[in-house]
Amino acid sequence: MVESDSSDSSARARDDLQDIDLDHESRTHVLEAIADALDRYALPKAAAKAQTDIRQRLSKGGYGDIVSAYQLAETLTTQLQTLTEDRSLRVYFSPTPLPELSADTPPTAEELAYQEQQSQRRNFDINRVERLAGNLGFLQLYGFEPPEFAGNTLAAAMTCIAHTQGLIIDLRYNRGGSPGMVALLCSYLLPAYPAVHLSDVDWPADSRTQQSWTVPHVGGPRYLDRPVYLLLGPETSTAAEEFAYTLKQLKRATLIGETTAGKANPGAGQRLHDHFWMFLPTGRVINPITGDNWEGSGVLPDFKVPVELALKVAHYMGLTDLSKQSQPVGQELGAALETVKKQLDQMQQDLISQLGGLR
Repeated sequence: MVESDSSDSSARARDDLQDIDLDHESRTHVLEAIADALDRYALPKAAAKAQTDIRQRLSKGGYGDIVSAYQLAETLTTQLQTLTEDRSLRVYFSPTPLPELSADTPPTAEELAYQEQQSQRRNFDINRVERLAGNLGFLQLYGFEPPEFAGNTLAAAMTCIAHTQGLIIDLRYNRGGSPGMVALLCSYLLPAYPAVHLSDVDWPADSRTQQSWTVPHVGGPRYLDRPVYLLLGPETSTAAEEFAYTLKQLKRATLIGETTAGKANPGAGQRLHDHFWMFLPTGRVINPITGDNWEGSGVLPDFKVPVELALKVAHYMGLTDLSKQSQPVGQELGAALETVKKQLDQMQQDLISQLGGLR
């Protein structure tokens, strides 16, 4: 049997897409635009290193053998990520000419209204709210939508699970979103006073630091003095990671699942050319407790289990914790413990069987 070469597959995939041939002027324009854009990079020392490398290559006629636009984007992405050790830096090629937009241009009222309408159709990414057997709350979030959009719906969700005795928040498929929503949800899980310093974002190009704190007022009941369990996975990223990392450092939640994506630093798309743009992190998140963040490393769970088992493990863990506090154990709690334990055992056996079949 002959195995196909992955580079050949990539080349065929590019051939199926609309590519363009680059001339010297276009290549130079893209490279100079990247060097200039790096002035706003979140890590100034790494930016200077990358800028020096690009300009030295330009002066020596580097990249002259690259004609394919796709190849140039891939080559520059690889080099920038190697030089900065930052996987978030990425150069993209667009066969369609890009509009003349600045990352600093605020959205219009019409654009905001459209965004809110689209968010509303997804129920503001608040996907599931329910009471699980044994009186544990469950909240599944697919994103962190802005509080001005999602605040009322979050308040309704928190009201729904207000009388449960433990809360599982599912972030396994949460790609992030609004830092403001992170602060609001943290505020539900922490006392109103004193305010808690959650994080800072350092914006080096603007010489400013933006702080995030809990808020004194929330629209629904706070969820205090009860355990919180967070479900994590490789798709958990950006704002969802910030939420998990923050609560972990505050010792307010138990993290269950797999290591997250490792995307900490905020940024925006930067237009480089009619057909090229790049994602550039322009801020650096700093946790006030650790003085660091999860960029590259991801947020590590307290209990590492496959994402497929994370919910059932958290449910069983929550019930077990409750049973230690409730003596004698009530009928519902005892029945839930027995049922969930059987379900978890079966899921583990099924997963082992599936993995054995892949050998």
